[in-house]
Amino acid sequence: MEAVITKKIFDSDKVRKDFPILQRAAGGKPLVYFDNAATSQKPNSVINAIGNYYKNYNANIHRGLYSISIEASEAYDKAREKVREYINAREAREIIFTRGTTEAVNLVAYSYGRQNIKEDDEIIISAMEHHANIVPWQVLCEEKKAKLKIIPVNDKGELLINDYKKLISPRTKLVAVCHISNSLGTINPVKEIVSLAHEKNIPVLIDGAQAVHHTKVDVRSLNADFYAFSGHKMYAPMGIGVLYGKAKLLETMPPYQTGGDMISSVSFEKTLYNEIPMKFEAGTPNVEGAIGLGAAIDYINSIGLENISEHESALLNYATDEISKIEGIRIIGTAENKASVLSFVVEGLNALDIGIMLDTSGVAVRTGQHCTEPLMDWFGIPGTARASFAFYNTIEEVDFFIDALKNAVRILK
Repeated sequence: MEAVITKKIFDSDKVRKDFPILQRAAGGKPLVYFDNAATSQKPNSVINAIGNYYKNYNANIHRGLYSISIEASEAYDKAREKVREYINAREAREIIFTRGTTEAVNLVAYSYGRQNIKEDDEIIISAMEHHANIVPWQVLCEEKKAKLKIIPVNDKGELLINDYKKLISPRTKLVAVCHISNSLGTINPVKEIVSLAHEKNIPVLIDGAQAVHHTKVDVRSLNADFYAFSGHKMYAPMGIGVLYGKAKLLETMPPYQTGGDMISSVSFEKTLYNEIPMKFEAGTPNVEGAIGLGAAIDYINSIGLENISEHESALLNYATDEISKIEGIRIIGTAENKASVLSFVVEGLNALDIGIMLDTSGVAVRTGQHCTEPLMDWFGIPGTARASFAFYNTIEEVDFFIDALKNAVRILK
């Protein structure tokens, strides 16, 4: 097969050597890791940054006056500043460290939602949302006797923006949508979605879990009120994530959790809360995760997001062309504007069986509903097989995947 990447964007061989797991085998075959939408692999620089913390300055932060505590505190605070720069937030205090996108969304639902959503109010989400951006709003609506309204999608897996405009009403109090769909790869017009909501003074939360490592995110340009994402999908450790929120909103919101470090004063009569961001970071923080996230941002910047996006786009286009040649394949998610997710079904075959067969060839893909069960129901399918690409993947891996898929289809049929 002839590769479509005709120019060298970066040294793929050198990049792949930065990721130790890519050197291992799976099932006796070289590992082809195409489950990047679930979690990304970690480069040596991130692994080493975490190891260095534990080896040389492991201490709790913001509480010790001794040298290694001060060093750990500085590293943690520096990581927050790196995140601020990466998404172009106005202030570092607008960056809240969480366990991931899920906790970030729940924080907004619990804190902002419970304070501002009343009976008969409406929250708008889309039909392509991850369960983490559905269930918190369902729970809130049930509690407050509010209504959840859904932006529909077309057969390509694109949001119907005209329908969204019609859904907005005087009762709409919040919009929460994903930037990029984890199961379709659709890149949503989030800037337009935010602008339309702001015309009616409605705040917007963007789930950016699938976006921040694929494309440049500028929260000020988007004018998003809240933007949530996870570290582990962008080459950082698991257990660390970010909620960006406009300071004027965060300052009005009550704490999500209570305990140490989120207070300024405690007595048995009254507790005074700390300033943002500490108000939302109760207890011992994930210092390791924040340091790892900072190292991951440094690594992404060293490659360049434009280079990453260009390479991943070429991989997606090539894989889409090649998989379309296999008889009986149906691609789920054919939006004009897509990121590096290729979901598909094979006529007459179960996606789980496809995934198991591919694993025998060393190819790792995801199968199932991808935490988007309502979307799968809308497409009338039980689930898909999903190949998702990162910049360390190659055309040669796509070729291997296509050959393994053809073989799996031949055997299973």
